[in-house]
Amino acid sequence: MEFENSSPARLNRHLVSRKKEFYSLNDDLIEYLRRYRRLKGRGVRYKDLSRYVESVPLYDEDGNDTLWASVIYQPNEQQEIDHDLVVTYADLRGHGDLSIIQHLYVDRVDLCLYGNTLPYRVRIVNALNENVDYYYVKRTDANRIYGLELEHLLSPSRIQYFVRDDTTIEEHIVGVPGDVFLATAMPQNRFNLVRLAKQFVKFDTRCLLQLLGDMHTGNFVVDVTRDFEKYHYRFRPIDFDQQSHHRSIEVYRPQAYEANIPFVDAVKKVLPPVSIAQYRKEEKALITHRMRVSDGRVHALLEVMRKDHIATPEHVLMLAENLRSFHGDDRFAACTHMGELVYNSIMRLDHRPTGQEIRILVDDAAGDSY
Repeated sequence: MEFENSSPARLNRHLVSRKKEFYSLNDDLIEYLRRYRRLKGRGVRYKDLSRYVESVPLYDEDGNDTLWASVIYQPNEQQEIDHDLVVTYADLRGHGDLSIIQHLYVDRVDLCLYGNTLPYRVRIVNALNENVDYYYVKRTDANRIYGLELEHLLSPSRIQYFVRDDTTIEEHIVGVPGDVFLATAMPQNRFNLVRLAKQFVKFDTRCLLQLLGDMHTGNFVVDVTRDFEKYHYRFRPIDFDQQSHHRSIEVYRPQAYEANIPFVDAVKKVLPPVSIAQYRKEEKALITHRMRVSDGRVHALLEVMRKDHIATPEHVLMLAENLRSFHGDDRFAACTHMGELVYNSIMRLDHRPTGQEIRILVDDAAGDSY
């Protein structure tokens, strides 16, 4: 699974960010969400926040335009909206326990002006200590829900979110935005660079297996944790609009994006091919383990996903051929839904290789490189 040879043309983020159709949730997906308590019947709705009457550009501490705008509501609506926003926060953070919101207030509601989906970001403040937290209000889309669930179940990180009709509430994922990390926090010593490169390989592996696309530096964060030996890094996606939707396999490979070249260069600089192969296999083994201990939840999700319509037939057919050629596995050729492609991609991990297949894997690992 070579990196540089499989990505002859680097992807520009804007080529992937063309407006995508919203796909509504089908009955099976709604029932899945109900089963696992991802549905709520109260709190704020996306259309409620869209009733603002004015907006003010939001600047960062250096005076740069963030491309977000703080929105303002009519005084007679503000109190109702603020109440629904803190109740929503209680459902997201406190399993509906309203006692946690007695000292909370809504400081600001921001609207993202540069994305296709126009999400809202809510800033919640604790009046006792001025501590702040954020969450997001978005329009419900089936691709995004599948992406959130797969990330919750198969990645090293958990995600808190829920759905209320046509509104999705998502927690704020803490980390340094990828583009900001490259500009201000890229490690300089080899020890930390190796740790970062390892995690980028694992991130790239997860995205392709889960078919999570559009992971350029604007759509993921780097979670940096101080360790007793310097720092630990983790790449976390924050945008799931292109989960199992695009037709090209390159869209699902973070290594293919022009903006991610510094991360790819770091991998090529500090990791030998045998280490790259090792880290990929480690991540695949971890995903397999998470799937097996999910008590059937991953299989339940994939069974719903296999029959859902979340991309055009043309996209499915093209991606099916890409995956068949890439993996050398004919099972992809028979797929007619995006969910079937994800199902086969993940189920391949649970296959117990024969002795001959193990020898082939070992031979392949010797030539594995970026």
